[in-house]
Amino acid sequence: MADVIADHRNACDGFTAAVRSAAGRWDAPSPCPEWDARGVLEHVIGFHDVLVLRPLDAKPQRPNDDPAARWAVTVDAMFGAMSHPGALDSQRESLLAVLTTDVVVHTWDLCRAVGVDVALDARLCEIGLARALSNQTMFEESDMFGPALAVPEDASVQDRLLGAFGRDPAWSPNR
Repeated sequence: MADVIADHRNACDGFTAAVRSAAGRWDAPSPCPEWDARGVLEHVIGFHDVLVLRPLDAKPQRPNDDPAARWAVTVDAMFGAMSHPGALDSQRESLLAVLTTDVVVHTWDLCRAVGVDVALDARLCEIGLARALSNQTMFEESDMFGPALAVPEDASVQDRLLGAFGRDPAWSPNR
């Protein structure tokens, strides 16, 4: 369990850096056609609310007008709630592992939205890619992900992960 929490902390730290880089550019278009940069942030906050915070009876009070503070409050509440003995059963551990990959991919989305190149954690990309490939049919049948995009066979693990989740690794707001 500690590894799942540590992995999620690592992913959230990367997202925190992306949030900091987005300051003042929250209306920038993102690789997710239906969201701008703020939409990516709010999606990540919302998934944490539904999958982690509410089940653990954590109810953080977030400011409405400060995106970075909204994320910081979410992170503090989440890791505080998960630090209690017995907070994560096997089902929540599994959900947290999936959520970790979501955070990694959305870190790239947010960085690209604001024009920042990012090198995602290679180990978390490997884990996420393995998860995506083993659940490919389920992902394709859901309406939560775009269709996988082909990337060159010699592409980095980051680019293969992005392609598996329907992202064009070459996407930029100017394209």
